[in-house]
Amino acid sequence: MTHAMNSEAAGQLGRFALLVRRAARGAALAVLMVGGAAQADTLADALVGAYNHSGLLEQNRALLRAADEDVASTVAGLRPIINWSADITRSMAYGNRPGGGTIRTGDTDINAGITAELLLYDFGQQRLRIDAAKEAVLATRQTLVSIEQQVLLRAVAAYMNVLRNTRFVELRRSNVRVINESLRAARDRFEVGEVTRTDVAQAEARLASARSGLANAEGDLNQAIEEYIASVGKRPGTLARQPRLPEITRSVDSAKQVAMRNHPDMLKAQFDVASADINVLVAEAAVRPRVTLNGSLGVNEEFNSNNFGQSATVGVRIGGPIYQGGLLSSTKRRALAQRDALRGALHVVRNNVSQNVGVAYAILAATRSSAAASSEAVRAARVAFDGVREEAKLGARTTLDVLNAEQELLDAQANQISAQADVFIAAYQVLASTGQLTARQLNLGFQSYDPTLYYNLVDDAPVPSSQQGKQLDKVLRALGKE
Repeated sequence: MTHAMNSEAAGQLGRFALLVRRAARGAALAVLMVGGAAQADTLADALVGAYNHSGLLEQNRALLRAADEDVASTVAGLRPIINWSADITRSMAYGNRPGGGTIRTGDTDINAGITAELLLYDFGQQRLRIDAAKEAVLATRQTLVSIEQQVLLRAVAAYMNVLRNTRFVELRRSNVRVINESLRAARDRFEVGEVTRTDVAQAEARLASARSGLANAEGDLNQAIEEYIASVGKRPGTLARQPRLPEITRSVDSAKQVAMRNHPDMLKAQFDVASADINVLVAEAAVRPRVTLNGSLGVNEEFNSNNFGQSATVGVRIGGPIYQGGLLSSTKRRALAQRDALRGALHVVRNNVSQNVGVAYAILAATRSSAAASSEAVRAARVAFDGVREEAKLGARTTLDVLNAEQELLDAQANQISAQADVFIAAYQVLASTGQLTARQLNLGFQSYDPTLYYNLVDDAPVPSSQQGKQLDKVLRALGKE
């Protein structure tokens, strides 16, 4: 390995180690920065926390590194294969003497040797295996992207649900205060004979119901907080209100075209088909002969004599299968069946991705309409509540009328809060359906995981004794500690 190659490998390893350290402390650093500035947690903070906290992402990054090593393992098949062996053998023989008695003889031999084999030509079979392994790596990378989308979408939902339920609790507390005031007013009016005991009882019943609603809202908030902790990795602080909606493609047809090009499930299916096509060629090449260069070096020594020998051989071997009980033809048929199955899976994935885009846009349109309608309902309910309350002061309305109007306003406000949260979740679901809900495309402003760095370090199968291999071991130890 040349000095230039070692320098380049060392540089890649250094960048990879730096990336590992940055990714490991990214969430903690973000928390410190937010806490030090006494700022509210934003949606971006939650997404960064989820990205750095997710064990599911760590699991699939490790699976990707395993796929990277499959390429290295296959590349090793083009290099010399050197093995050593040694044995010590004790042989004994017994016989009868001509004049009577027994003859016993024994020898102790030591043998040691080294054998080497180098593939010279196999009609491209090993090269095809390498190409198939590379396609599998590309497919595994897309699986990682798909998992990343799921993790970030879960964080969006967790953030919005905490925000939603926080506002529900505030609304319910306000409702309890308003009904308390209504109850006091009813009791005062009852004392002067303006209302009956029934009015007071109605207000008392409504207050008990409001307190029950507050308790339920607080329970829902605690559940939402637990989901936030599970997805983001820390308790939510004070959340910033109303994050900005992401930019999405306006046309459904355009979004479907984007999804066909970018969605990780679509790309994974395409890489799987490409790998399956190559595996068919591998199965066809398996029936052809292999040409190898072979050599051996050995020594032999007998303990009970002066016999000592050395041997060395070198030669070219060519060979191939003649009959293996139908194994090779079965392997080819299996490869063909797997290819056909993955082609069918590609068709299914294409339809599912297109359907998911259409469904996501339909949900977004529905939530937007619901949000607009709920805003109008809040406006109208507030006007009605204010009017009924003023009319009640003049004796034109009963306490029950006021309580009913207040309940209608509460319901309208709750619907508005829920609809607004649903709009944000639906918008990010649209991004996920088109394959655009990734840390890099969201531009979250931190160093995300680069799946190509590890591959570039191991794709030429470095040995542990090499400089690159030693530095790679350091990176792996760092990954284990993190």
